[in-house]
This record gives sequence, structure tokens and C-alpha cells, in this order.
Amino acid sequence: MEIVLLMGILLLLGLAAFLLWKIHMLKQDIYGFTKNLDMALNIMLNGEKLESRPYSEDDLWGMIYERLRELSNMYTHKNKEISEEKELLKELVSDISHQTKTPIANVKLYLEMMGEDKENIPEYMKKLNLQVDKLDFLLQSMVKISRLETGTIKIQKQKLPIARTLAESIAAVVPKADKKKIQIFVECEENLAVEHDKKWTGEALFNILDNAVKYTQAEGRVYISVCRQEIFTRISIKDTGKGIAAERQGAVFNRFYREPEIHDSEGIGIGLYLARKIITMQNGYIELESQAGQGSTFKIYLPNMD
Repeated sequence: MEIVLLMGILLLLGLAAFLLWKIHMLKQDIYGFTKNLDMALNIMLNGEKLESRPYSEDDLWGMIYERLRELSNMYTHKNKEISEEKELLKELVSDISHQTKTPIANVKLYLEMMGEDKENIPEYMKKLNLQVDKLDFLLQSMVKISRLETGTIKIQKQKLPIARTLAESIAAVVPKADKKKIQIFVECEENLAVEHDKKWTGEALFNILDNAVKYTQAEGRVYISVCRQEIFTRISIKDTGKGIAAERQGAVFNRFYREPEIHDSEGIGIGLYLARKIITMQNGYIELESQAGQGSTFKIYLPNMD
């Protein structure tokens, strides 16, 4: 009887010891889990990215860590997007401020001159209208840029004959070309269908054509050809204008870039920037081939979807 009682006591003591050990281990696990969680959260709060670590699939912390890592990646990506948007907004505000200074100063000047020289008011009114038109064009262009860059406008592609889009863009530059007696030659299959956003692709084509007419001398020529290739459909716009020096070709697509020798002519230098942005958003690209004094060729590539 005493032996049974003793064994029972020993068993209870062993069970108590096991329970104490189990409680101790549980406390250690909880402490370790809390410490790891605190460390991971601090890394995330500091804006750093959680690194991938090999944890057991059956381990609770391993599973929680993987979920935190996914959250960290999402958080880092969103922060990067917000930072890029802030920088973009900062650049846009700076650009608007810089570009509007001259026309606003001119408007003020002409208003002062109108007050002092009433005999020439009609002439000053013409100059005022020109400056107001320039401001209006600038602001509309900046709105287009900001809407495209921030994703407010979504590209909506449809499979349509590219000739229709091209014809509308050509029609918009014909009056300016006629004034300079510039001939425009077009080679394009009437039913050649390309998946593209008609409105924005038309805007891109117009900007390139407008540049071609603007910087081509009187009685010059502009050649347009469309060719379907294996992967892309290529639209080539070639002019007989002044051409672009090799060292400047990398800068012509920059926002507000203008060639040094044509600063007195109309324009603000965002047409080619917008054109490349629009084509890139359709998974296409633009190439430039040019030599100073020998004209330029812009090649627009739009992907074939079939």
C-alpha cells in the first residue's frame, strides 16, 4: 500500500514537473514570438523591407512572418508609388511655374503699355491674345501630361484601321503645311487594322507631324509610310527639315526641350514628350533617325496583337 502511495506521489511530482517545464517552454515560445513580431514591425515602421527567411511551414512564426513579408512588400511598393507621385507633382509644379513666367510677364507689360500708349491699343491686343493663347495651350498640355502620368486617363485600345487615325492627324496639320507649301505624301493600306487608342494615338501622330511641318523649310516634303511587320506595325514619318545633331537626339523627347536655334519659333517643347509617353503606354516605342541638315525620320512601333 505504501509503495502504491509512494508511486502515486512520484507520478504526481513528475506530472507537476512536466507541467512546469511545459509552461516554461510555452512562456519561452510566447516571448520569442513577441520578440520576433516586435522586430519585424519595427523594420516595417522604419520603411525597410523584410527579407525572405527559410522558416518551417509548420511553424506558426514562419507562417506569420511570410504574411508580414507580403504586407511589407506591398507597403514598400505603395510608399515608392506615393514618393514617385509626389516627385512628379513637384516637377510639374516647377515646370508650370517656369514656363508661365514669360507669358505672364508679357501680359503685364502689354497691359502697362496699353495704358500709356492708347493709339496702339489694337496692336497690343493682338500681342495679348497671342500670349493668352500660349498660356492656354501650355496649361492644357500640362493637364494632359499630368493625367497620363498619374494614370487618371486609361488607354483604351481597339482594333481599328490605322489609316483613319492617321488621316485625322494629317488633316490637322494640312493648313500649316499649305502655308509653307509643304507637300505630304502618304503610303498606307486603307484596311490595315492595328490595336490602338484612336484618340491618344492620333494625338501622338499629330505632335510628330506638327514638328515635321514646323521645322521643315518652305516647299519641303513630309513622307508617311505604314508597314505591318511580324511583331509591330511601323509608322514612319520622314521630313526634309533641318535635322537634329547626333548629340541632341537623346534629349528631344525630354519635357520642354527645344532645339537652341529655334527658340524664337512657336511651341513649348512637349509634343515629342507626350508622343513617346502615349506610344509607350500602348507597349510600343519610337525611334529617331536624323542628321543635321538632312531631315529626320520618326518611326512609331505599335504591337500587333494577333
